Amino acid sequence: MMEILSHLPDWVWLVPMLPMFAVIINGLRVFFGLAKGDAAEPLTARLSSLAAFGGLLLLLAIDALALAQGVPGHRVLAVWFGSGNWQGTFSFLLDGLSLTMSTLTALIGWLVIRFSANYVHREAGFHRFFIVLCFFLAGMQLVLLAGNGLLAFVGWEMCGVASFLLIGYAWHRPVATGNALFVFVTNRGGDAGFLLALGFAAAWQGSFEWPVLAAGSHISVASARLVALGFVLAALAKSAQLPFTPWIARALEGPTPSSAIFYGAVMVHAGVYLLLRLEPLLLQLPDVMAGLLVLGVLTAVYAWLCGLVQSDVKSALIFATVFQVALMFIEIGLGWTTLALVHLCLHAAWRTWQFLLAPSWLAITRQRPPPPPLWLRRNQLLYTMALQRFWLDILSQKLFVQPTEAFARDVRGLEEHFIDPAIGQVGRGRPIDPERPLVLADGIPGRLLAASSEVLQRVENRLLLRGRGGTAEKLLQRAGSYLQTLENLLEQPRYLMMAVMATFVVIL
Repeated sequence: MMEILSHLPDWVWLVPMLPMFAVIINGLRVFFGLAKGDAAEPLTARLSSLAAFGGLLLLLAIDALALAQGVPGHRVLAVWFGSGNWQGTFSFLLDGLSLTMSTLTALIGWLVIRFSANYVHREAGFHRFFIVLCFFLAGMQLVLLAGNGLLAFVGWEMCGVASFLLIGYAWHRPVATGNALFVFVTNRGGDAGFLLALGFAAAWQGSFEWPVLAAGSHISVASARLVALGFVLAALAKSAQLPFTPWIARALEGPTPSSAIFYGAVMVHAGVYLLLRLEPLLLQLPDVMAGLLVLGVLTAVYAWLCGLVQSDVKSALIFATVFQVALMFIEIGLGWTTLALVHLCLHAAWRTWQFLLAPSWLAITRQRPPPPPLWLRRNQLLYTMALQRFWLDILSQKLFVQPTEAFARDVRGLEEHFIDPAIGQVGRGRPIDPERPLVLADGIPGRLLAASSEVLQRVENRLLLRGRGGTAEKLLQRAGSYLQTLENLLEQPRYLMMAVMATFVVIL
């Protein structure tokens, strides 16, 4: 029995794959029209719940094995690809940090899925919601359990795509789609830092594995600083720390369960987890640690002031979340990583409960939100800055979103005025010859095809369609007469015997 349990960590890949199985099955049901009406909802919710619960049970078993025999550590299951001196692998790192975080994430994910079955009942996007939620859960578990930065980045992007889709859940509302675009564009800055750090690691350390990256061995302090700064940039963006904080308030546009697991409990802590994973590297760079401390303090002050003037439950909760995450950055900056991990776990559990309870909060308290403190109301400038969130939303809109929208408009204009006319569009063809209005063509390929058709038509007209006595008819009649003469000769006995004798000579 113990020998079987000892191989249990090799099956850890099932933790992110079980939610992906639910994504595939539910997606196929929707694609083939099998998920329609209220009767199809329980199966979708049940498959999603079983996937999350299966991952939780597997993680609990690995946790028990780790307590009995020690943590399994870094395990390479397969090679993804390789080039030169480095390679990408399907590896998993099972230590105290990853097992703690992934088990907590699996538990929260399972509870949120169970809660969502009733919360989004009879919603138009019920099945879409569960598909995206399971996709997020798979990506998040990949971030937490991956043994290398490359595989973690795949999960990192999966979380980003899922976040974009659920913020824009009510896609028919311009506010929802606008906020989804704002969040997506803002977070791409952090993703660029992640990719930059992976590129530096491949060039200087020859590996993507977390133990190698965290050790920072065989590279100079300057190179280690650049690698660390790339990951710090990614952590700041994903955990909504300054200067990336404005996106998280807009992310609340999605359904409450997604807000709970994304921005209250799990995804908002992904940046903190990334820094905890790189603790050995950060300890070698006191200046980077000091930078984390300063940014954490600034973000905490920003979130505290903005939270004092909020008048709705979810906005108040999200700024409280940013404040707590900023405290975790401060703790990491001070080197108190164990405290940061404990703080993270307690905060994630507490904030999940608060967000799931948010729709009923006013009914439970039966009180109006308290007004901002008197000292803040008397300071008109500071009060206005807090109400306007220090104008960071407008700044982010100007620096990130508007250039992206302008680029998209330029690409659309290029497509409408050059690409579409060049390749043609269905239903927009024009007659190439006024005498034949039914022959339509549009775009370069269409006009080339029409020109080829015109040439073939002329050949056909000349050879076949010139009436009785045409060139083609004369050629066919002459060929037919030759064949008739040959057939008459072969029907005579002497030529038939010669043909039989020639056949025997060839055979023998």
